[in-house]
Amino acid sequence: MTRTSLSLLAAAGSLGLLLGAWGFEYIGGLAPCQMCYWQRWPHMAAVVLGALVLTGFYPRVWTGLGALAALTTAGIGVYHVGVEQAWWPGPASCSGGSLSGLSGDQLLSLEGPGIVMCDEIAWQILGISMAGWNAIASFGLAALWVVALMRPISAHQHA
Repeated sequence: MTRTSLSLLAAAGSLGLLLGAWGFEYIGGLAPCQMCYWQRWPHMAAVVLGALVLTGFYPRVWTGLGALAALTTAGIGVYHVGVEQAWWPGPASCSGGSLSGLSGDQLLSLEGPGIVMCDEIAWQILGISMAGWNAIASFGLAALWVVALMRPISAHQHA
């Protein structure tokens, strides 16, 4: 496979993970926590970087940044798993039962503040949480980006 096709495959993988997360959120009613949102941003960047590879201008740069984006979300996923498993503390804003930053009105609201705690596992399969599956898949996508980066480019493309 060419650098372009491998990069597009990796970007499509990030898009698939985003669509899955949005499906869990909007169809399954599973609200994301703050760290879940953090894991989405690098995937969004990877999708854009995959599109930039298609331009043919500086595909090596976009491919390298795609690998970095995938590694970033994988790292955040590992951090999130550690917070879920109480291996290390998470952000005070969404773990350890902290409600700092909420007003009295939000705390007393009948609708509730809609806080989703980062240290609580909302969904898992085979003993692995969504954050864990994101980390596993993202490390795989990062490897795909790296393989794409190592592919030679054709003469008509810029480095």
